Amino acid sequence: MTNRLSISAVACVLSLAPCCAWAQTHSQTRPASVRPPHENKHTEREQIETLEKQFRAAQQAGDTSTMDKLLSDDYLGINASGVVVTKQQQLDHMTTRKLVIDTLQTSDLKIKLIGNIAIVTCLAEINGTNDGVPLHGKFRYTRIYQKLDDGTWKITSFEATRLAKQAEPDAPATTATATMPPK
Repeated sequence: MTNRLSISAVACVLSLAPCCAWAQTHSQTRPASVRPPHENKHTEREQIETLEKQFRAAQQAGDTSTMDKLLSDDYLGINASGVVVTKQQQLDHMTTRKLVIDTLQTSDLKIKLIGNIAIVTCLAEINGTNDGVPLHGKFRYTRIYQKLDDGTWKITSFEATRLAKQAEPDAPATTATATMPPK
């Protein structure tokens, strides 16, 4: 019985030897394009920051050519009024100048990278017009980028939320007090 077990164990080891040799050879040779995720994070973050600047510039200039390159074909945006906009509708609004952004200041930019997805949040202060109606205020937005197989990033989703106006600092505070009716 000992001989059978030994022969079986040897046969098992010999059958695994080619797999072990392959794994040892291939684990040490990694193509230059395949790097651990942490090595790419800094570069990807810089790419997204650059794309955010391009988006703002294109939005202000009404540059539909650049905007067309930035948006994915299946893009969906939700504006601060809750209206859902496709890529073509976004480009049409820019072409017809229904949406005109005169100034666009941003701050508090945050980028979260998860695999081939980048989630951007930001605070934006906007002045312009939307369908001829003045548009100004502060908004928080979320923009989602997807990295395609060719390495380019495309905006796939957007949502904006208007911030409530803050009360003036020196405005008197209003408080409700309950009073008991006289007996």
